[in-house]
Amino acid sequence: MNTVFNLFDFKQEVNYKNEILSGLTVALALIPEAIAFALIAGLSPLTGLYAAFMMGLVTAIFGGRPGMISGATGAVAVVIVSLAKTHGVEYIFAAVVLAGIIQMLAGVFKLGKFIRLVPHPVMFGFVNGLAIVIFMAQLSSFKIAGVDGELQWMQGNQLYLMIGLVLLTMLIIWGLPKLTKVIPASLTAILVVTVVVIGFGIDTKTVGDISSIQGGFPPFHIPMIPFNWETLEVIFPYALIIAGVGLIESLLTLNLIDEITQTRGRSNKEAIAQGMANVLSGLFSGMGGCAMIGQSLINISSGARARLSGIVASVMLLVFVMFGASYIEQMPMAALTGLMIMVAIGTFEWASFKVIGKMPNHDIFVGILVALITVFLHNLALAVLIGVVISALVFAWESAKRIRARKYIDVAGVKHYEIFGPLFFGSVKAFNEKFDVNGDPQEVIIDFKESRVNDMSGIEALNKLTERYQKAGKEIHLRHLSTDCLKLLKDAEKIIDVNILEDPTYKVAVEL
Repeated sequence: MNTVFNLFDFKQEVNYKNEILSGLTVALALIPEAIAFALIAGLSPLTGLYAAFMMGLVTAIFGGRPGMISGATGAVAVVIVSLAKTHGVEYIFAAVVLAGIIQMLAGVFKLGKFIRLVPHPVMFGFVNGLAIVIFMAQLSSFKIAGVDGELQWMQGNQLYLMIGLVLLTMLIIWGLPKLTKVIPASLTAILVVTVVVIGFGIDTKTVGDISSIQGGFPPFHIPMIPFNWETLEVIFPYALIIAGVGLIESLLTLNLIDEITQTRGRSNKEAIAQGMANVLSGLFSGMGGCAMIGQSLINISSGARARLSGIVASVMLLVFVMFGASYIEQMPMAALTGLMIMVAIGTFEWASFKVIGKMPNHDIFVGILVALITVFLHNLALAVLIGVVISALVFAWESAKRIRARKYIDVAGVKHYEIFGPLFFGSVKAFNEKFDVNGDPQEVIIDFKESRVNDMSGIEALNKLTERYQKAGKEIHLRHLSTDCLKLLKDAEKIIDVNILEDPTYKVAVEL
């Protein structure tokens, strides 16, 4: 009962000042991001803002990682853009709801633990790629619409002014913590630059120049689509990709925040919360989303560690939309651009440069490849998948080279093969080369005490080996095999002698 309803850890010490101020900073930073991602998907800016509110609120309350911020993201926007063009916004809402259901099922069936399969080089590539993406996304702030409506780079004093305000923001964020940590540097930078721009009447690009954020409370809306098999065929592929991308980005961000805060989040609980948030986002006119690494790092770097900051951020975002749009639209984009550039600089794992030449070349290659795919394709799921596959293949190759055998003949004339290393598809060939069937005595014992048969390829190798000895008229005994291997060795059961009492039992670690 406690694990279900104990949503808040009341034993945790909460710095209310840091939580509230950090939440306010995040709310301000969420606005241009949510608008930009909605426009990328070809949707109304309010669709992104409503998603940021709903995703942020639900995951802040029910999520498995206090302090992590969720909202409308570019990863989801890239997935749904083609669906928006071909079928319209109603199908987007339906796909987001279905994606949320898939994510909840992933959490219920405890699939979140598989995020542990992501190697550290992939994490390096993920973080560095996202840092570059965050930085590159800020370059659009230095562009304005030309006479023909196309975006073009600022020129002359307008550009210099924009650069100066961005540098001022970055200087405050960098320097203020060296003087005092009483108030968050990010919020101070935004307020100072805003006051300077408004006070001196500086003509520069503002939030309102992107789009109006004026709106009401997110309206409840059941997607207006035909509820039939044809509709499911349209939305299911998109929903599956949204769910996968959302979970991968959310759980990788969760792991990153865990490392920074030296605490442990709950991946399956986060998966369920992400699913709930997407279901409600789709039902309340939102585009859906997932965890946001940039805003999460803003929150954590401002000192927030509890759920309160995420709740404040989402609630204040809605307050801005409903009541403070006219004021927020006056906020200079330079302040938010400077903030996000500092986030990109802080996100990038600069230590990854130090490992070049010191770590295995394949690990360095995987990290760089994942970063490049993230930057150029903006497909986080594909980047992580390719990184995991390459790492797994390298591991299989390296493991295959480790299998070896110690051989000796005892006083009774029986030859022993003591196997070391895993027997699996990659090591089968090397395993078979260890045996001299024709030259061995009449009785042979193969000892697997220091080995493990991992897959069907290994089982089949054992079957063929026993058949070879049988055809040669020799007797073979396999010792210390695990019980799961014994069940599969039926073809050779008449000639296999197994010491059951000493067979090891292998257990798989599961998430508590």
